[in-house]
Amino acid sequence: MPISDCEVRDPRIRRTRKLLQGALDTLLRNKSFDEISVQDIAEAATVNRATFYDHYTDKFALMEAMIAGGFHEMLYERQLRYQTGCPAALEAIIQATCDYLIQLHSRGECDRQTAFAPLMDAAIAKAIQRLLIEGFQREKQPSAISPELIAASTSAAICAGVKQWFSTPDHPPVKTLVAQMQELILPMLEAGSKAESPVAAAAHPHQ
Repeated sequence: MPISDCEVRDPRIRRTRKLLQGALDTLLRNKSFDEISVQDIAEAATVNRATFYDHYTDKFALMEAMIAGGFHEMLYERQLRYQTGCPAALEAIIQATCDYLIQLHSRGECDRQTAFAPLMDAAIAKAIQRLLIEGFQREKQPSAISPELIAASTSAAICAGVKQWFSTPDHPPVKTLVAQMQELILPMLEAGSKAESPVAAAAHPHQ
């Protein structure tokens, strides 16, 4: 389920949100996102406008939830969990991000929809951020840097790196990208496992 829907347990709510996301997905095959209205989505999902707004603030929130839902399902199917200091876990997250971006582009949404790219970036970053925070919470290691800051910075770096890789003509194989990004990102994650930040330690060497 999408990130905003992860904690939802009521089957009626889950069913309605799936109907709305499915309706938007169907409409996008024949119309641009700009041409689709909330009324169009509600009618396609066989619900009224009031029901739509009970679940999403606008069509942008729905689209972001739909994208996030697809990525979150991929993470769930692969049983991905982040473990502090585990390069294999980071490798799997980067690999999944590459695979999902390739999957979205293969369906054509990214090329047809002007609003798709920024919403896609935000949705994927939030999914990775949630995965990392869940890992930090399981580990419960003391850290001089906020886990939320580490997760936000790392998820943004992964998304930006994968997007740059994908948009580069004749880009290297995914395995090459994963190895390069691990070198860049592992230090960011490892910084969060230290009781004192490296910057603070350098500023007070004799304390």
